[in-house]
Amino acid sequence: MLTQRIAWILWPAFLVACAIEVVFFTLFDPADMQLLGEPLEASRMAIYSVGFFVFWALGAASSFLTCFLQRSPWEVNRCPLPATQRPDGCPKREGPCC
Repeated sequence: MLTQRIAWILWPAFLVACAIEVVFFTLFDPADMQLLGEPLEASRMAIYSVGFFVFWALGAASSFLTCFLQRSPWEVNRCPLPATQRPDGCPKREGPCC
């Protein structure tokens, strides 16, 4: 289940990063880019690579947020501990309470 969720996050983010990379660097030349008023001293390939990973990270953050918010109330409110290991006073604990 975890690997499936990771795939739900990273694969769409990868596809979006590819598309944004093409559009962004079609409009902007890496040689003309500046950071804090200074021209970037990196090669075009380095700027393309960093740009791709930044776009991928932003896409992954968006996909993660979607997966996080689509959880059901049961998934959000369930207790991760087995019933016998829950703390005293827990209403879902098995056996005599308090």
